Amino acid sequence: MPHSAFLDRLRHIVGAANVLTEGDLIAWEQDWRRRVHGKALAVVRPGNTQEVAAVVRACADENISIVPQGGNTGLSVGSTPDESGTQVVLSLTRMNAVRHIDHDNLTMTVDAGCILQSLKEAADKEDFLFPLSLAAEGSCTIGGNLGTNAGGTQVVRYGNTRDLCLGLEVVTPEGEIWDGLKGLRKDNTGYDLRDLFIGSEGTLGVITGATMKLYPKPAAQLTAWAAVPSMPAAVRLLGLAHRQLGAGLTGFEVMGQFALSFVSRHMPQLRIPFTDMKDEAPYCVLLENSDSESEQHARERFEQLLELALEDGCVVDAVVAESLAQANELWHIRESIPLAQAEEGPNIKHDISVAASRIPDYVEYTDAMLQRELPGVRIVNFGHLGDGNLHYNVQAPSEGDPKAFMLEHEDRVNHLVYESVAKFGGSFSAEHGVGGLKVDKLQKYQSPVALKMMRAVKNALDPQGIMNPGRVLPVEPK
Repeated sequence: MPHSAFLDRLRHIVGAANVLTEGDLIAWEQDWRRRVHGKALAVVRPGNTQEVAAVVRACADENISIVPQGGNTGLSVGSTPDESGTQVVLSLTRMNAVRHIDHDNLTMTVDAGCILQSLKEAADKEDFLFPLSLAAEGSCTIGGNLGTNAGGTQVVRYGNTRDLCLGLEVVTPEGEIWDGLKGLRKDNTGYDLRDLFIGSEGTLGVITGATMKLYPKPAAQLTAWAAVPSMPAAVRLLGLAHRQLGAGLTGFEVMGQFALSFVSRHMPQLRIPFTDMKDEAPYCVLLENSDSESEQHARERFEQLLELALEDGCVVDAVVAESLAQANELWHIRESIPLAQAEEGPNIKHDISVAASRIPDYVEYTDAMLQRELPGVRIVNFGHLGDGNLHYNVQAPSEGDPKAFMLEHEDRVNHLVYESVAKFGGSFSAEHGVGGLKVDKLQKYQSPVALKMMRAVKNALDPQGIMNPGRVLPVEPK
């Protein structure tokens, strides 16, 4: 049997029960959106960093490719094996320990396989806040978050995952362990290797551990839902919120009324404010204000902001959640948009970023272009306006066969949207990564100089090309 000695070596390293070669492996071989279903030589589940290093050395000895995988919740096909049946899927979900919480240093050191929600709960028990928050937090892992430099809903205040990380532990493509878990906020000792691996999507090494920043829990968090008359008005509201709330502004999400109509249709149990104001308020904004003083202080500042916004005309109406339960309901509406969109039928997803100041012009231009080029398409526009990140999705027309539309027009829609993003100086990948889905887009829209440097880094760290080949960068012909 081919590879039998190699598989025996893996079983010796991690135990036979943790080398999966038969049965239903769809949880590891299929991407989250069910677009791609590969075939792995084996799914290997190490229990610690030393086992990861030994597995990588074994793969390097046999020149066998490795696909690192966390919760497998990515949207860019970055952690799915190809169809060759020759790649090892390295699943880190068994490595899920919180190693250490340093109360005085405000840091938490964790295994890469920690589920994000579990990490947040562990911080909360110690009266700290870990602010990374996204829809998949119940199943995504911190290693995957680091690998894609995940964003989420609180980037406007705390930054992407990169900004929350103070150190990494990484297994190199040679099977060596780099321990960079010092947790220092100042360390100018040469190149910043940490930032090299964050966002590399498993193409340069395997992240096995991380030291992450913690924050004191705010005394109060208030949520408001505002109806706004236009996208330029939403951007004006963002500016007002920055000036009035300062660092207290921890969330700023924009949602088109059309996107919210899908939630109303498919999740009628959710009560969505201002659905009767679609004509005068085609967009809604979800704001979060975190306050270190008191709930009363937070509410006063929030109400002052909304009064100014109503006077300015950038808000038509607004409501402030009166309880944590109400706040959670409002956030649940926002987080339900992707699921409601899936219920509506096939759609073309775009994770784009444009400078906040240029988003209104981008939306106006791209909306008109798509309607002109592909009459009847439905635009589902929502996202993290506070950091310039839109999920600018395109739904098939309500008439006709949506699957046929996707087959015929998906490539053209992507081309039109990404050309528009480039026209407005934006990025075709804001927080979901490049993965395998957008490799060709990186080659087209990234500068030749940047691509040359990326390739040099890849070849220097992974000369065999065994780390997640075909992700981020295309495989070089041998």
